[in-house]
Amino acid sequence: MAQNQDENLADITSLWHSYLDNKSIELRNQLAEHYLPLVKMVAGRLAISLPSHVDRDDLLSSGFFGLLDAIDRYDMERKNKFETYAGVRIRGAMLDYLRSKDWLPVAIRQKIRRYEQTVYELENRLGRPANDEELAEELGVSAKELQNLESQISVATVIPLDDYLRTDTPASGEEGPTERLEKAELRDTLAAAIDRLPEKEKKVVALYYYEEMTLKEISLILQLSEARISQLHTKAVFRLRGYLARMKASLV
Repeated sequence: MAQNQDENLADITSLWHSYLDNKSIELRNQLAEHYLPLVKMVAGRLAISLPSHVDRDDLLSSGFFGLLDAIDRYDMERKNKFETYAGVRIRGAMLDYLRSKDWLPVAIRQKIRRYEQTVYELENRLGRPANDEELAEELGVSAKELQNLESQISVATVIPLDDYLRTDTPASGEEGPTERLEKAELRDTLAAAIDRLPEKEKKVVALYYYEEMTLKEISLILQLSEARISQLHTKAVFRLRGYLARMKASLV
């Protein structure tokens, strides 16, 4: 088993060197074929939170172009792992595709705005995360209606937090002091926001965004249903957005 892995690693390293020497389309396509499972993995994680009318094939196609872009831009001399570098560009290409589509119905957008504003105002007033009972009362709905609402608006949470967590690099491959400082400040602010989350929501965020697990894998670890994990994820994202909005407002 170990010998086969070593041989596969040697083969892909040799393929990379051959491609970088002459940049032929044939060799690029061989690399793309090798890393195609990476596109499917990223699409699978994103598709969990997306409505059924979003075309999965279109999502895969956009991710494939992100993979080709990563192959063209990758610099082996920088010693960073290709899978990590490509994962960022694949996800970025998919998110760009989703942004280009008006994939959220108007009724859902209205519910999202109301929910987000309510969470923002309530938690700003309380000075802490609101619980389900407080949030339901503020919205004027029952606990069951709150769960249904959060299930409907969960489709809006796939993009916002990924925007905050994206660690893409400039086309040149180099970051200037300003970019590094801004990224460090953003990470510190986001870390502070995550630290304020209720414990279960904090675990979901850590496992989903940092450990890159699927909702199904997280549900097995936390011994909760996938629907409950999705609900916790939705709550966490809107809390984080509210906290970051309050932080921004305090600086103006």
